[in-house]
Amino acid sequence: MGHLNEEEQSPSTNQFAKIYQINPATAGKGLNILVDEGILYKKRGIGMFVAEGARKKIIKKRQSLFFKEILPNIMEEANRLEITKEEIAEFVEEYKGGE
Repeated sequence: MGHLNEEEQSPSTNQFAKIYQINPATAGKGLNILVDEGILYKKRGIGMFVAEGARKKIIKKRQSLFFKEILPNIMEEANRLEITKEEIAEFVEEYKGGE
């Protein structure tokens, strides 16, 4: 499955259930979470649509997760391996140069 653009209609609960081979109730719960987070919105009688700014909200949430949960684990492992902050910064710069 690809990505949806802002204001584009989302697949229905039953479509998600079929695509991912999950219970429709589970798919519905997932879609309702996205509605609660402002990623999707409902148009009564029509379906669910991607909200304006949804991509930015998702990226912001994932960035927060990265800085709060992933990066601290990386830094702990770097400390165990005696990798300095300078070495990490150098690697990041080299990595970015390859993009």
